[in-house]
Amino acid sequence: MSNAYFEVPLATNEPVLSYAKGTIERKELKNAIKELKSMKMDVPMTIGGHKIFSKNKTIIRPPHELSHELGQANHGEAEHVKMAIDAALAAKDKWANMPWQDRAAIFLRAAELLAGPFRARMNAATMLCQSKNAFQAEIDAACEMADFFRYNVQFMTQIYSDQPESSQGVWNRMEYRPLEGFVFALTPFNFTSIAANLPSAPAMMGNTVVWKPADSQIYSANVIMELFEAAGLPPGVINLVFVDGPTAGDVIFSHKDFAGLHFTGSTGVFQHLWKVIGNNISKYKSYPRIVGETGGKDFVVSHPSANSTEVAVALARGAFEFQGQKCSAASRAYIPKSRSEDILSQLKEIVKSFKMGSPEDFSNFINAVIDEKAFDKISAYIDEAKASKKNKILVGGKYDKKQGYFIEPTVIVTSDPKYKTMCEEIFGPVLTIFVYEDKDFEKTLDIIDQTSPYALTGAIFSNDRYATILASEKLRNAAGNFYINDKPTGAVVGQQPFGGARGSGTNDKAGSILNLYRWISPRTIKENFVPPRNYTYPFMY
Repeated sequence: MSNAYFEVPLATNEPVLSYAKGTIERKELKNAIKELKSMKMDVPMTIGGHKIFSKNKTIIRPPHELSHELGQANHGEAEHVKMAIDAALAAKDKWANMPWQDRAAIFLRAAELLAGPFRARMNAATMLCQSKNAFQAEIDAACEMADFFRYNVQFMTQIYSDQPESSQGVWNRMEYRPLEGFVFALTPFNFTSIAANLPSAPAMMGNTVVWKPADSQIYSANVIMELFEAAGLPPGVINLVFVDGPTAGDVIFSHKDFAGLHFTGSTGVFQHLWKVIGNNISKYKSYPRIVGETGGKDFVVSHPSANSTEVAVALARGAFEFQGQKCSAASRAYIPKSRSEDILSQLKEIVKSFKMGSPEDFSNFINAVIDEKAFDKISAYIDEAKASKKNKILVGGKYDKKQGYFIEPTVIVTSDPKYKTMCEEIFGPVLTIFVYEDKDFEKTLDIIDQTSPYALTGAIFSNDRYATILASEKLRNAAGNFYINDKPTGAVVGQQPFGGARGSGTNDKAGSILNLYRWISPRTIKENFVPPRNYTYPFMY
């Protein structure tokens, strides 16, 4: 029984550790990598708190070292999805009725465990199964995940404290109920933090969840589940299943208690799921909440007044960190002719200096792409660009998958602003650049706005404030996260809430209070202290 209003600890962003030579964190991380590589995990599903093993197993291998086995994953069938739904519904009432401060305590504890004893293991798992270097793993799997837990707790308390006004003799209250039913979280491979946030954000608001991660992220998803359990998350609140998409969809989207979808992935898949949900709308007890962050074709535009070095560095980092496998990665750029030679020459030198290989070698900036399907898709784009007379390969363009899925960071300079690689999402280490005439800056802004169906991130580099204002206005709807003199990646929870519109999703801003509002169903309560005893009104006399 609560007899006080509790204030949660003020949320602050988890400091990013350097992993420089001689640091304790570098030693701990290398030891964690060594330990994980020395064992072969048998990764189970987790349903209702039970570890579920199956006969359908697949080998888990590092994308950068295909000869090594990290372990195996246990894949389920439709019956396991049904079990997960049943477990979520069975756990729902007790979890929803748990005092909010106790739910908060679980996720605050998860943040502290992650920042401490789980940090090296979570980062190591992300480096091994998703081929991220130490810094990319740190900002994702450790810092951003902890930030999601801490800030979402703070946002939750803000929501609960927001109450309506009351008039004389009346007490008005607002109750923020979880959705009626279960939430389905469908998570991507590229960010371990997103894989944790998509099921935990609805759960924090009192919902119970069926969680399906991408097959290529199962290894680190298992560590997330271990973290939740260590923090005291009750059985059945988040149920982890490894099934193929159609199998999960057939069961989940036809269930009357399906209450919401929390999704990050491709635009095509999201649109398909929305259609399925729409076709089944009469089956559901309530109208499901649909929240999705999908694709991007993110831009950088440089004004003639911009500093060439700053532009080149932003393009190198924004396009090629984590091999361009970020929804926010810079994949198309527009640079002025007067600065093009300087920008391109600096960019070429930077990219040529990149070392590529295993993330276990901390000197490597570039690692492998996630799997063979991605490798084949990205390399096909590169081959097609090489064959076109519209393009010139400035740097890169080679690839090899004998030992791992390695693709050189590739910069294409095109004469056609509507060329294929300027328009379509590639999701790999490919940047296409169009050089515009300086006098056509405003016209180029219109081209940027009209070229892609996406609207996730974008950036303007300019030292002319009027040009900056013009770009900001003309590109108002072209990016949900807009950057001025910065690369279009690296959004920080609590600082730059993340999400875009158009073909990039519902723009419900992960890492903000806006996202949590989607996982509640408010109830207004009016209590009248002295009810009337006569039906008449004064005007009647």
